[in-house]
Amino acid sequence: MTRNTSMSSGYCSLDEDLEDCFFTAKTSFFRKPQNKLVEKHVATKEEEKPLVLTQKEIKQKIEEYNGKVKNCLGMRLNSDGSYTGFIKVHLKLRRPVTVPAGIRPQSIYDVLKEVNPAEITDKRTSFYLPLDAIKQLHISGSTTVNEVIMGLLKKFMVIDNPQKYALFYLTKKGNDVHLQKLKGNEQPLLIRLLAGPDTEASSFALKENETGEVEWDAFSVPELQNFLIILQKEEKERIHQAQQKYLAFRQKLEQALKAAGKPD
Repeated sequence: MTRNTSMSSGYCSLDEDLEDCFFTAKTSFFRKPQNKLVEKHVATKEEEKPLVLTQKEIKQKIEEYNGKVKNCLGMRLNSDGSYTGFIKVHLKLRRPVTVPAGIRPQSIYDVLKEVNPAEITDKRTSFYLPLDAIKQLHISGSTTVNEVIMGLLKKFMVIDNPQKYALFYLTKKGNDVHLQKLKGNEQPLLIRLLAGPDTEASSFALKENETGEVEWDAFSVPELQNFLIILQKEEKERIHQAQQKYLAFRQKLEQALKAAGKPD
């Protein structure tokens, strides 16, 4: 299933450099989490309006934020009152993503021209993104959660429906990691500004948008077929691992029995 989405917003990856930037015009099935996660569910009876700070408050917060920054990733206040900065997003996707098959990665020209990878080829393939990979995004204060999600998917050329994913805010308390699902109209950079620059204490994560049972009818037939192939491969691997485990255990038992049966 694909969705043709156009974006007036842009993002910057800090994998190697800070050149790939542009801004908003609005200025496995069985993988287990390594940390203990506590998800906080927020009531959504009404769509709450994002918190709005005055220009004086924004300026004061940015000065406090930049005073604590120990690298080059501070926030910048523009003359028109808008501001830009960086957020760190952890990719915590447990299921494979769908991408166009057989095409080169997008260039900054493609992104600026809003080239849709799904329109380049009809071929599709699925694979797992690296677990807990990290992306640094350069965004504006007006960039919303929905725009961040679409920007991340576009960066990785993922053509799945953006509604399959959600952005979470992570805060660490002791050994626990608390997850709060963010609403589509919330502004991640504002959250970062209010929390401060310590990304060890808090950060963002892109996860599957799950509310309980997996909604399989949201996937296309090719996606479901790919999932079935992956599931069959993982099943064979797990069967093999279990067989090897019990084979080794059986051999140890047989060796113990032989040793116990020998006369002194």
